[in-house]
Amino acid sequence: MAENSLSSRLQMAMRRLTGRGILTEKDIDEMMREVRLSLLEADVNFKVVKQFIANIKEQAVGEKILKGLNPGQQVVKIVHDELKRVMGEDAEGINYASSGITTIMTIGLQGSGKTTAIGKLGVYIRKTEKKNVMFIAADVYRPAAIEQLVTIGKQVGIEVYEEGLKDARDIVTNGLKYAKENKYNCVIIDTAGRLHIDEKMMSELVDVKAIANPNEILLTVDAMTGQDAANIAKSFHEQLNATGAILTKLDGDTRGGAALSIKEVSGIPIKFASSGEHMDTFELFHPERMASRILGMGDVLTLIEKATDAIDEDEAKSMMDKLMSDSFNYNDLLKQFKMIKRMGSMSKILGFMPGMGKIKDAASKIDDKQFDKMSVLITSMTEKERKDPSLIDKSSKRRERVAKGSGMSVQDLNRLRSALDQQKKMMKQMMNMDEKQLDSMSKNPTQAFQKTKQKKGKGKGKGQFRIR
Repeated sequence: MAENSLSSRLQMAMRRLTGRGILTEKDIDEMMREVRLSLLEADVNFKVVKQFIANIKEQAVGEKILKGLNPGQQVVKIVHDELKRVMGEDAEGINYASSGITTIMTIGLQGSGKTTAIGKLGVYIRKTEKKNVMFIAADVYRPAAIEQLVTIGKQVGIEVYEEGLKDARDIVTNGLKYAKENKYNCVIIDTAGRLHIDEKMMSELVDVKAIANPNEILLTVDAMTGQDAANIAKSFHEQLNATGAILTKLDGDTRGGAALSIKEVSGIPIKFASSGEHMDTFELFHPERMASRILGMGDVLTLIEKATDAIDEDEAKSMMDKLMSDSFNYNDLLKQFKMIKRMGSMSKILGFMPGMGKIKDAASKIDDKQFDKMSVLITSMTEKERKDPSLIDKSSKRRERVAKGSGMSVQDLNRLRSALDQQKKMMKQMMNMDEKQLDSMSKNPTQAFQKTKQKKGKGKGKGQFRIR
């Protein structure tokens, strides 16, 4: 979400309460005014805002809260739970057919990211459910849509059934027959999109629904359209009875209005969230985790899931053993860079961690291309130098050769040396911690990033590793 987003404003409002031992009704009213403004500026539907504020105030001004221990924290919990309720309480996945083909019909306006979302959904289903997926290209009003889906299908290795610009009803009928004959057990249909909702489009979609008899009708909605997304969802739902929504473009200048308005206004649960262009930037929508992210509490469960997907367990164990035995070298650091890249951007990873909201400005400025530069430096070393970092440390000639070979400066190489050194120091620091300190760090991972006092080095290239 953007810097001036709902997330930033709500976190500021919550911080004013959490440090206080006593709260009055006046304090709650002041916070409610700030929350109301935050929601309205985030383009959340007015009726949703009104109900949201009423529900929080009803619970927050109770005697149990105002006179209880840590009243500020209790109010934050009430706001968190209300955010979760508005977005749908629990995560909802795909309702798969118990046997035969699971058919998913996707609907949405042009520009909502529908075709890209289909590609991501196909990759997600194949990966999580191990199903044999096929796409049907039935958006026949925009020639580029068929071409785009075919391109995405080739990119992710999923077959696309297409007949060009023919009648969508015939394409879907023939496509489903083809899927059955070729033993596909999950079919995703790309349907007509328009710049706006019209009668002709809806009539065709109703016919396609009757032919396909889908297990799911998923509506793609652009998160950047705010509460308009909820109104669009309501129009589609009234005529097609959609079963869920895919919230797309969640990584852009998102104000939060769509996520908080769709379920309440249209009745359609948000099932998935999509961000970025890469085909793996697609995840099950967890209302509770999204509420935690909005309030700056982090999202450790999603971080763990991403890490589990990206990092091989044996590889991670080997790396940990090397760190603990002080034999961690440049080859290991290169593997670490690759692991981080597989998990996504560094700023996004930090965003999942509790307490990292405080250094959001710094996180947003992290340039992930620095990992590529550091990788080039490592590959410019000899195999002996990668395995034994002391060779680089002891020889200025080696440093000059590596820097020149990578097209970078010795200062860049010194930052890489510092990065390796920092990893070793952090591990030693953790090994010397007692159980209480480790427990404290698990609750606030930012402690691992706090710098210990060091003597200032002289000359160039003695500073800390900076990613800029």
